[in-house]
Amino acid sequence: MMGNILITSVGRRVELVEAFKKEVGQLKRNLKVICTDLKPELSSACQVADICFQAPRVTSEEYITFLKKLCIDNSIVLIIPTIDTELLILSKHREEFCLLGINIMISDYPLVKACRNKNYTADLLNSIDVSTPIVLDVKNITFPCFVKPYDGSSSEGAFALYEKSMLTAEILKNPKNMFMELVPKVYDEYTVDIYFNRSGVLKALVPRLRIETRAGEISKGLTSKNIVYDYLKNKLCNLRGAKGCITLQLFVSVKEESFKAIEINPRFGGGYPLSYAAGANFPSMLIKEYILDEEVDFVNDWEDNLLMLRYDSKVLIHDY
Repeated sequence: MMGNILITSVGRRVELVEAFKKEVGQLKRNLKVICTDLKPELSSACQVADICFQAPRVTSEEYITFLKKLCIDNSIVLIIPTIDTELLILSKHREEFCLLGINIMISDYPLVKACRNKNYTADLLNSIDVSTPIVLDVKNITFPCFVKPYDGSSSEGAFALYEKSMLTAEILKNPKNMFMELVPKVYDEYTVDIYFNRSGVLKALVPRLRIETRAGEISKGLTSKNIVYDYLKNKLCNLRGAKGCITLQLFVSVKEESFKAIEINPRFGGGYPLSYAAGANFPSMLIKEYILDEEVDFVNDWEDNLLMLRYDSKVLIHDY
């Protein structure tokens, strides 16, 4: 079923919008990449979209009604979510949209629920034999340790406690805080871009070394088909309920062959443009599956050791 693509809560994901526009352009069917944001006039990605719309907050009661009407009025057949706070609600309503001929690129609700609450993330990862840092009982915290909100993102509210004197009553009483083993600094941090087809079959994984980050998002990175790829390939085949794009974050000691996975997010990662540049073309795979109704092959011929160095650029709006 031919139709347009909607990328929601798009913010500053200019490169993601441009990737979808490029792949849609290959079809030569005049399909559009449409975007929404809370403040589209201040969203750089909305400025490069074919059409953009202002959306209510994703947590508001009218969000789903708004989204359905927007899709129907604009012949949208595929929705791409980009922020954590909308994942649970979109997963919960996925089948309603499907009955309208609208596919949401989102995993099954139980998986999304486990991903969004980091208290359950360790159990989820351990169930497919992926190692994680030890989660500490709040009544028996050892030091050094790491603190983060169970539903956080972009590293907000996450920090290390190196000794007991750093643990304040405010930190301890915050019901969202969870405590875990502090991963040694000798470990490198990786994000893995993963693609599962609509039947939940693994079709691609691209580990990228996070050389440097800014505001929780990669600013310097390197694709790496090393032991991380080998460690995860067979394990991820057992991740039940996974569909579309997923990112997995883990710490790795290549020397010791030790792995400690910390997060799994059922959406495009902020650093995905590196994997796209390397040849892992997830937008094309989504278009083939959900718009052209075609099967996609396993992709492993992406470019290894591709270095990405990000910099700030701008979008100018005249007569604002």
